[in-house]
Amino acid sequence: VQLQASGGGLVQAGGSLRLSCAASGGPFSIIVMGWYRQAPGKQRELVATCSSGGTTTYSDSVKGRFTISRDNAKNTVNLQMSSLKPEDTAVYYCNAVRGDLPSGPRNYWGQGTQVTVSS
Repeated sequence: VQLQASGGGLVQAGGSLRLSCAASGGPFSIIVMGWYRQAPGKQRELVATCSSGGTTTYSDSVKGRFTISRDNAKNTVNLQMSSLKPEDTAVYYCNAVRGDLPSGPRNYWGQGTQVTVSS
C-alpha cells in the first residue's frame, strides 16, 4: 500500500485547507483511513479517522472544525479543515489500516504534508 498525500500549505488563522490522500498498490482491503499530525517537539497524535463503514472519530481539539470523508471505491480520504488555529500547525500524515493480510491488520503511512497556520 502506497499513500500519497497532498494539500498542505500556509494559511492565516481562521482560514481553511483541504488535505487529500490516495492509496495505491492494490488490490487490498483498507478498513480504516485517517489523518494524524505531529507538531515540532510533540508526539504524533490522531486527528480523524473513517472506517470502511463510514464511522468517524475526531480528536477533541478538531471536533466541529474538521471533517473527514472517504471514498471506498477510490481508496481516498480527505480532510476538510476550517477555522484553522496556529496550534493546528504540524506535519499531517495520512494513515491506512489494511485488514486482509494473514498476519492481521497493518498500518501504512504517507509521507506527510506540512500545514502552517499563521496568527
